Amino acid sequence: MSDVVLGSRTGRFVIAAAVLGSGMALLDGTVVNVALVRIGEELGASLAELQWITNGYLLALASLILLGGSLGDRFGRRRVFVIGVVWFTIASAACGLAQTPVQLIVARVLQGVGGALLTPGSLSMIQASFRPDDRGKAIGTWSGLGGIAAALGPFVGGWLVQYASWRWAFLVNLPLGAATVWIAQLHVPETRDERADHRFDVTGAVLATLALGTTTFALIQHETLGPAAAVGVGLVGLAIGAVFVVVERRTSHPMVPPALFASRQFSAANAMTLLVYAALGAVFFFLTLQLQTVLGYGPLLAGMASLPVTVLMLLFAARGGELASRIGPRLPMTVGPVVCGVGALLLSGVGAGSTYWTGVLPGISVFGLGLTLLVAPLTATVLAAAPDRYAGVASGVNNAVARAGSLLAVAALPAVVGLSGSDYAVPEAFSSAYRTAMLICAGLLGAGGVVSWLLIRNPTRAPSGPDATGGERDGEAVTVGPVGTVGTTRHTPAVPAGWSCAGSEGCPGTAHHDEPSTARTTP
Repeated sequence: MSDVVLGSRTGRFVIAAAVLGSGMALLDGTVVNVALVRIGEELGASLAELQWITNGYLLALASLILLGGSLGDRFGRRRVFVIGVVWFTIASAACGLAQTPVQLIVARVLQGVGGALLTPGSLSMIQASFRPDDRGKAIGTWSGLGGIAAALGPFVGGWLVQYASWRWAFLVNLPLGAATVWIAQLHVPETRDERADHRFDVTGAVLATLALGTTTFALIQHETLGPAAAVGVGLVGLAIGAVFVVVERRTSHPMVPPALFASRQFSAANAMTLLVYAALGAVFFFLTLQLQTVLGYGPLLAGMASLPVTVLMLLFAARGGELASRIGPRLPMTVGPVVCGVGALLLSGVGAGSTYWTGVLPGISVFGLGLTLLVAPLTATVLAAAPDRYAGVASGVNNAVARAGSLLAVAALPAVVGLSGSDYAVPEAFSSAYRTAMLICAGLLGAGGVVSWLLIRNPTRAPSGPDATGGERDGEAVTVGPVGTVGTTRHTPAVPAGWSCAGSEGCPGTAHHDEPSTARTTP
């Protein structure tokens, strides 16, 4: 039942469980990039193994996050969330105890499976538990507290890596996980979709994982495989991806409904997401290594270097969403990536002798300003382009595309810029490759802006007055689809960078399936 009051004891516990669970994943994501150099030194890892430490998690998460949301709908959102937290916590312990790079990579893949279960549940528990009038405020509270967790991540993670051990960056999840499970089991009500179909697209999930995994393996292990074998393995991955598309078109219960991509707006927004988030993942991967390898930063300072992005998102992301609501998403989704691209160009100049205040801060600040323009409009556009009953699936698809973009960029770019072996620990070799990588990221971001300008369309405003059913339209936004279809645009509040909106309930402001629109919120 959706009858929990925000200010009640139960309401506070629901928020606490959701924030603690999603905060674990946020902290872990912040820490891993900061810890890579120390992990490589202690475990004797190669660059390819460091890539897998990052990408193993992303691979499992991107492949299974849609399935995780569906499991919550069918078997209980709290139950699947708790299973995900327990799984993530045990995998974190395995990460902290790993003695070889291979052990750590396997543990990170298992972490990604747990993350795919807990991430959609953290938001869907809130959306399903609270009464409609309180959902907007509850989600705002969740995102605000989550933003604080994201801001603290660089401090806590960097301090643990620098003054304790990189292992504690994973082991800190044990008490957090235990507290989350205790609160959820005792105080969070169970909810599920009683109308949900209990059939699963297992074939689709397996094919998606194999396609991403095989392609990523070819990109990361190209040096070991040799050019011919790497190309062959990559083509196998692409072929599996093509089979996935065919299966999704033919199955009666697809993980990704093909009808969603009939909307040019939806397809364009996801194409832009792939380009932009590929660049975002690569920028932070290369920048963190550059700061430690070339500039000699410790893990704490390297983690804090990107703090301006979090601060800017907390201060201005909501205003970026309001701007897009007034003028339409096309211009913010065009200008935002271009501004991020300018930030990447500025960051390409970071090298030996650069100071933080003149070398890093200007670029990372411009980069963050670009994100404040594009994140909220992107989320709202993806949701508005899909029917209400597919709101959760649409947000989940966009989340998976974003993770896949980061995954493939981190896998491919080191090879493209000529890095291999232990080059990440050699300042001269890494610095030259770093500059090239940043220029490529700037190009990807510019391409994302071009896609938005050419393909994204602003919703048109319908005049106020009675609609076809006799009700009042009151100037709601109407989006004209690719073949003249008309659908109501859902106005979605800004979502902090890094948060997942996957799961059946979708992002803040979306209605659940075919229920009345009283569950919607406005920014």
